[in-house]
Amino acid sequence: MAKPRPGKLTKVWESDTTLRTPESVLYDQKENVLYVSNIDGKADELDGSGFISKVSLDGTITNLRWTSGLNAPKGMGIHRNRLYVTDVYRLVAINLENGQAEKTWDATPQAGAFLNDVTVDKDGTVYVSDNRNNKIYRLKDDKWEIWMDGEPLGGPNGLLAVGTDKLLIGSGKRGALQSIDLKTKAITKLADGMAATDGIEPEGKKNYFVSDWNGQVFHVTPDGKAQQVLDTRAEKVNSADIAYVNRQKLLIVPTFFKNKLVAYKWE
Repeated sequence: MAKPRPGKLTKVWESDTTLRTPESVLYDQKENVLYVSNIDGKADELDGSGFISKVSLDGTITNLRWTSGLNAPKGMGIHRNRLYVTDVYRLVAINLENGQAEKTWDATPQAGAFLNDVTVDKDGTVYVSDNRNNKIYRLKDDKWEIWMDGEPLGGPNGLLAVGTDKLLIGSGKRGALQSIDLKTKAITKLADGMAATDGIEPEGKKNYFVSDWNGQVFHVTPDGKAQQVLDTRAEKVNSADIAYVNRQKLLIVPTFFKNKLVAYKWE
């Protein structure tokens, strides 16, 4: 039997460059729109200049400053009528209908916190990474707590809830994709060799895309094999917290300092 052909990414569009340090992109299946978090300043500065943009699936920026006044917003997650986004030392819940902040939850302690990515499981439990302090927070039934901490997390950045029993983490300090059993908190390494792991997106059939902030994207199979499918380091183009639109086989990469999104077709 012939071996399956490795997949490849082909560029299909770029947005304009009115975005400002886009760190994360999130696909909203219900509204068929992309949300983009713009740091617009230093990654840990409480300057209120950060904002969220709305972008169509053809790369058109439909609302540059859909909501503003945030502090270096990064990872995002959606549950029901809320967009959850990290805001340096706190998690902010934004009403999807009007773009207004409804509630916030602060890290413990606030000083030195660096909340980064967000994922929400299908039951609505929210997980948030603090990659500078080796912590993962959990918001469940409106209770906010440090759910897990310690060096074994390896500088957790990207997060992805898989069902209600597993949490994938991109351990940036180890360049590894790891899995946490949500019941036992046991950690298993799935793949490594990926440097500054950032975004994690499901590709289907238990495959994943994992981005390396320095400018690489990897395709990871269930047996832990990581195939590099994008490398823009020579052009000094970063690849931050990615999104994948499964129905269109479209991978969306926020380029951070280049102030644009780039979309690729997975074939």
